[in-house]
Amino acid sequence: MPLFDMPFEQMLTYQGTNPKPSDHEEFWNRALDEMHSLGTDCKLVPADFSAPNIKCFDMWFTGVEGANIYSKLLVPDGEGPFPAVLMFHGYTGASLDWLSYTPYALSGFVVAALDCRGQAGKSEDVGGVKGNTMHGQIIRGMEDENPDKLLTRALFLDTAQLARVVMALPYVDENRVAATGGSQGGALTIACAALEPKIERLVSVYPFMSDYKRVHQLDLSVNAYKELSEYFRKFDPMHKRADAIFTKLGYIDIQHLAHRIKGKTLMFTGLMDTICPPSTQFAAYNKILAPKEYRLWPDFAHESLPGADDQTFTFISELL
Repeated sequence: MPLFDMPFEQMLTYQGTNPKPSDHEEFWNRALDEMHSLGTDCKLVPADFSAPNIKCFDMWFTGVEGANIYSKLLVPDGEGPFPAVLMFHGYTGASLDWLSYTPYALSGFVVAALDCRGQAGKSEDVGGVKGNTMHGQIIRGMEDENPDKLLTRALFLDTAQLARVVMALPYVDENRVAATGGSQGGALTIACAALEPKIERLVSVYPFMSDYKRVHQLDLSVNAYKELSEYFRKFDPMHKRADAIFTKLGYIDIQHLAHRIKGKTLMFTGLMDTICPPSTQFAAYNKILAPKEYRLWPDFAHESLPGADDQTFTFISELL
């Protein structure tokens, strides 16, 4: 097969390059304590969209720092309790049209599709500015001495808070909840299942936000990772602080969270992916201790993978 990354056999044991902060576990345990203090209240408003046999709601809940976080919520007709699936979108994007989620709802799933804070949807970023903060989210907070100010910390916690809110709904079976998404959504799927280990199944499609240093070493700090190279060019052009910068990024590197996952995991990878290099994806996959499986598309890159949606649905539908 074509090759631009490391040999595939090496990927299967690769443990990543980006350093892990020495207080990483304490950092995230403290963050989870903050999130748990928020409770699980939410506000449901009937949505403008409607579909037969489904109730559709605009759902709002409070995230860390007091942010108002939005998710589409689709509920099948009937009493339940239903299984649920959490949906996460790509970087700088937003949740898809309502119609995209109806197959899962019509099959008997409660569906919650998050809008990431400060990106193209309705969730707010309370970081001191109005409007979106669509680009540069990975490096947001890098100049603050307190790593709690990293924007991606809040985003990861939003995914787990969404899971907690959905699991608390009276018509959801909290023991049958899945998560899925691609690219940023694939990273958020891993973060969500790591920070809320009651997630029973997850499908992560070519996950983003893994092994930042490896991405930079491959000279692939472009496209989705462009802000890394831009940050170095503007704030550390001679890489005098490179070790400290990559260590700080380690707080929001999904490979260092992956060992917390308890749910059965499926990861999809295109081996020609130059957006989220395959080795970086396997850096996270190899640290998952729960039952897991990968599936490969050798000639595909960061793009639609033929059959992936069908395979995702089949895997998650085992919760029905």
